[in-house]
Amino acid sequence: MNKKDLNIGFIGSGKMASAIIKGLLKTGFAAPSNLTATQAELEGVEEKSKALGIEIILDNRALAKKSDVIFVATKPNQVKDALEGISDLVTPEKLVVSIAAGVTTKKLESNLPAGTRVIRVMPNTPALVGEGMSGIVSGSSATEADLEYIREMLSTIGKCIIVDNEAQLDIVTAISGSGPAFFYKVINEIARAGEKLGLDYEKSLLLSIQTAIGSAKMALNREIPMEELIGNVATKGGCTRVGVDCMDENNTEKLFFDVIKSTTEKAHALGGD
Repeated sequence: MNKKDLNIGFIGSGKMASAIIKGLLKTGFAAPSNLTATQAELEGVEEKSKALGIEIILDNRALAKKSDVIFVATKPNQVKDALEGISDLVTPEKLVVSIAAGVTTKKLESNLPAGTRVIRVMPNTPALVGEGMSGIVSGSSATEADLEYIREMLSTIGKCIIVDNEAQLDIVTAISGSGPAFFYKVINEIARAGEKLGLDYEKSLLLSIQTAIGSAKMALNREIPMEELIGNVATKGGCTRVGVDCMDENNTEKLFFDVIKSTTEKAHALGGD
């Protein structure tokens, strides 16, 4: 079967599932007729179906029967019940993909038939504006083709990388899953500094946000090392160099290492494996 003809189902139709669905439709990765999602309550089904442009149903088992790819997009504490409810319908031909935070591939596989192809995804909230960053890892039975298919799929809502193991996915969680909060904090604190020095907060915030956007785009499209990119702005004797020297004196490298290390350790602890 052509991958564009695969039926993709989402158990759960919250914000992240909706963002993925919108990306699939916007880029033509999948047709509306090949997409289905469930939600727990009858209230709002018609509205959500109309908003997304796909069928929304209440029955996870009906979704599992018709789907070639089953996304588990529930809250983490609902994953076990959701999988147990469809386990007998998961045949070897079906691929199960989870975006539930902290639920390891081992836990997913323990609630599914032996040999089920499982992939775990760590998306992030910028997917809601089409600028997501996802990391994916294979369970014990998923194939390279499965991973590439999901990588291509998630590239419709931003960018996606494949990592080697679950420990690396904990690092992905720290950098891109939790990272938006860290960047928001930096953006806001730069804006607050501008305010304290005499600039209106909203103007200072716009300066900080737009500078972050522009800098990120230049970094993404760079043809030189990051250190050289920094040096091109922080020239010797200039005001930027004073600021960079201040960052170095305050050991921001250690600060950000500690931030990512502690977050990675928490992500691993939540996974429980």
